[in-house]
Amino acid sequence: MKKKILVTRNLPDKAMKLLYETYDVELNPWDRVMTEDELIEGIRDKQGLLCLLTDNISAEIMDEAKNLKVISNYAVGFNNIDVKAATERGIPVTNTPGVLTETTADLAWALLMATARRVVEADAFMRKGAYKGWGPMLFLGGDVYGKTLGLIGMGRIGSAVARRAVGFNMRILYYDMNRLPEDEEKTLNLEYADFDEILRSSDFVSLHVPLVPSTKHLIGTRELSLMKPTSYLINTSRGPVVDEKALVEALRSKKIAGAGLDVYENEPEMAPGLAQLESVVLLPHIASASVDTRTKMGTIAACNLMTGLAGELPANCVNPEVFIKAKHL
Repeated sequence: MKKKILVTRNLPDKAMKLLYETYDVELNPWDRVMTEDELIEGIRDKQGLLCLLTDNISAEIMDEAKNLKVISNYAVGFNNIDVKAATERGIPVTNTPGVLTETTADLAWALLMATARRVVEADAFMRKGAYKGWGPMLFLGGDVYGKTLGLIGMGRIGSAVARRAVGFNMRILYYDMNRLPEDEEKTLNLEYADFDEILRSSDFVSLHVPLVPSTKHLIGTRELSLMKPTSYLINTSRGPVVDEKALVEALRSKKIAGAGLDVYENEPEMAPGLAQLESVVLLPHIASASVDTRTKMGTIAACNLMTGLAGELPANCVNPEVFIKAKHL
């Protein structure tokens, strides 16, 4: 008899084919996030769960799934899952790191360019038929080439963004809890700086940190006040890293020139007033949304699930201690 799994949203065909061939699959029939009650009902008799970053997998939900053996998250992040509770219950949790690095870096740059050069505003201007001819003051924006880029977080994605900045002859500052070796800094033409110095000196500040207690509201009123009035904030990391209400106020009062966001503090909701500001480019969490990358993510998530259900340690397990503990029982 095939093991039963719950998949909380439809995934690219290649991943779904793997799952349907191997398991008795229950797929969320709605093109939306499942409610807590729907998750509980769906997971109750399942051995495996393949979920998304938008699914809140709490201890209470796990307690309703007495047969649950593995949780596979279709994302790099996993702050949507109570990993501590999963570990206590002997349930491995997996993610999909690495595969979306370059695609996310591409989108960070798309936001940076679109924000600085007012691409979205200009597109809307053209579509409503407002263009009456070239003008010397029409949609003046900010230059990118030769400017200073400040990177907060220098993991895989931060490094990929830095590599792209070299071609724009930018001065690249970075801050991370762990400073890179000197040879890596030289290779990417990086300068290490403290957090506040990056905010003061950068023309573009791009965020690439995980969401942990210490990074919630990492960028708030104080930090935005340190930035130059000609500077731009780019966030493709996690929404709660930025105090969204403070950002709205900073944009309204022109404390900074603009912002580009792919993630939001209370996603999918936005802070009041944010959508009405022309100086911000807003995207619906699509940093990894290329056909190739989303297909690879789906395949990795499916393989993680299959490995875990086979009783083996998945390659991308975020709590491998559950296997170590099991071996000593």
